[in-house]
Amino acid sequence: MKRRLTVLAVVIVIGLLAAFVAYRWLLPRYSDSRSNSNQVIERWFTDVTSRSTLTTAMNRTTCSGVPFSLPSDGLIGLLWRDSAPPYTILNPHTGIDVFGDGAVGNVPVYAAYDGLLSRRSDWLSSVIIKHDDPLQAGRTIWTYYTHMATQDGSHAFIASAFPAGTSDLPVKRGDLLGYQGEYAGVGRPPIGMHVHMSIVTSEDDGTFKNEAIIGNTLDPSPYFGMQLNIADLPARPIQCKS
Repeated sequence: MKRRLTVLAVVIVIGLLAAFVAYRWLLPRYSDSRSNSNQVIERWFTDVTSRSTLTTAMNRTTCSGVPFSLPSDGLIGLLWRDSAPPYTILNPHTGIDVFGDGAVGNVPVYAAYDGLLSRRSDWLSSVIIKHDDPLQAGRTIWTYYTHMATQDGSHAFIASAFPAGTSDLPVKRGDLLGYQGEYAGVGRPPIGMHVHMSIVTSEDDGTFKNEAIIGNTLDPSPYFGMQLNIADLPARPIQCKS
């Protein structure tokens, strides 16, 4: 009996070690192999001369026949469902990250579509806009924008028209929301300057869902008329679909 228990304990320990190795080593590597984003982002930051060849510049215009305009010009780096580290296939990226070419606090961020803007009283670097879904009548969706503050959180780059506590303020597509920053949150690793934007669905009571969960977000591709789903592995710069 003791021998069986010992063997069982050894098997359990080996299984736990194997699971740990898979989670810490195999999962990140496999996840990275499913994405082409980090190589391009690394190039953006290490070879400044390449930026003009990686930039998607829409200047607040939309692709033909679609409702949304990009929130910023720049490298569309991480995409929807992206598993590039620090994300994984189990915890993928929920929107798009646009890396602007300019100084921190100087690259503008614009509303993607008409709606009602809110900024919670405890939101330093984020705003959210409520929209009537232009692609599905009767549905309410939200666009969420974040990282608009200094890295240390000492200063927000959100436009003065939207102080903390703002609720349901009408905005139009192309209205200035703020400027790209480097704020990732208290105690989190530093990030390169960019704006993160996601399209979020609604709870039954009409409030927005948690945008950090992939199942609460929508593929932005049909809204922008671009390949913004990592499953497509689009080359950069990403342009309007022909």
